[in-house]
Amino acid sequence: MQVSEKMSSTERRATISLASIYGLRMLGMFLILPIFAIYAQTLEGGQDHTMVGLALGAYGLTQVLLQLPFGIASDKYGRKKVIYIGMLIFIIGSVVAAMGTDIITVIIGRAIQGAGAVSAVVMALVADSTREEHRTKAMATIGGTIGVTFALSLVAGPLLNQSIGVPGIFWMTAILSAFAIGVVKFLVPDPIQSQFHSDAETAPTKIKEVIRNTQLLRLNFGAFSLHAAQMAMFVVVPFALKETSGMNENQHWIVYLPVLTISFVLMLPAIIYGEKRAKLKPVFIGAVATMLFAQLMFAVNIHSFWGVVTALFFYFLAFNLLEATLPSLISKLAPAASKGTAIGVHNTAQSFGIFVGAVFGGYLAGSYGFSSVFIFCSILMGIWLVAALGMKTPPSVKTKMYHVESLNENEAGVLKAEVEKMVGVEEVAVLAQESTLIVKINNQQTVEVQIAIEQNILKLIGR
Repeated sequence: MQVSEKMSSTERRATISLASIYGLRMLGMFLILPIFAIYAQTLEGGQDHTMVGLALGAYGLTQVLLQLPFGIASDKYGRKKVIYIGMLIFIIGSVVAAMGTDIITVIIGRAIQGAGAVSAVVMALVADSTREEHRTKAMATIGGTIGVTFALSLVAGPLLNQSIGVPGIFWMTAILSAFAIGVVKFLVPDPIQSQFHSDAETAPTKIKEVIRNTQLLRLNFGAFSLHAAQMAMFVVVPFALKETSGMNENQHWIVYLPVLTISFVLMLPAIIYGEKRAKLKPVFIGAVATMLFAQLMFAVNIHSFWGVVTALFFYFLAFNLLEATLPSLISKLAPAASKGTAIGVHNTAQSFGIFVGAVFGGYLAGSYGFSSVFIFCSILMGIWLVAALGMKTPPSVKTKMYHVESLNENEAGVLKAEVEKMVGVEEVAVLAQESTLIVKINNQQTVEVQIAIEQNILKLIGR
């Protein structure tokens, strides 16, 4: 019997609803990025660039500290309950930031926002709500909201600032988050069964194994560097655009929109080429090199309008490529049974990069000038480029997951051995406690061979 190609209506509803929750939370974090550094000048103590950086990056630190505890709590007390608590914390942080008239209060508000660290819990609820065969698709939908939300924020932030200001954006975020709780309550279906999922959640016992994996370590350093540079940039670029163009911060979307659009269009062929032709490593290295070039351009041309615009184009071209390829590389290089842990460690590296980049970028901007920020970012990118050059060529594989009936350890071992014998199968993991079979299939095999592999697997598991 063939596995259904389509998600059920319940799976689609869960995926779309949770993607909206995930995206909304990211929107609340990102909307202020293109305008906050300039707004901070109106706050008491906001003339200190280090404090501005801390306000931008504070949420990253609290996410680092609380992502894993929230995930563990959701396994014990239930996904939805923990999401409600996390969203309430996020609302409180938004209100505190909205009411702040000094930079310290806004820092506290941003830290509280980050403390509502429900991203991992949302992913776990997605796993609970979808069958194994469709989970990768659902996860990709959720993950895709990050890039869309970031791009939307760069355009919407300045436009919203013009009408409601930064405090209004915080208030809007709080109100929308309250509605989001209702969405979780009434629109997200209650999962039939809630359990731990190795492909979607962090297993504390596997963290050491993932951290010691040198291939994943290169990618995690890259995630740290990429997001550190992202936050450091937004301490400086709003001022640079205002000073070199004469436009106020409410008009900066005029720059961001075309640059983002063109860079996104040019990024797509590179992604398709990398995935279809098994050339992901050279595409990835090229993106890191482009990011290094963009940082050097910022450092040299930060006082030139067209220099900043050109640097932004190369920055977003590289950023979009790297944001798209990093999760794919994690999936390909991580052990099949530890994918969720690898993603969790990767996300933690991102969040820590957000904090370090914002704070250190603010300090450098205030102490040594704008160019020093991008010299710092160039050093990070240079180190990353060297690390990427030594990276193992990722296997060209696609991951398939199947539900299996309850197996004991001996039966799981037999099933694993049988699937491993199939030509074109690169890796197999049987998670007996989760009733899940994970198979990495060589993507360079013919379509006929791939179909035959899946049909043989279905026969083995009695479907």
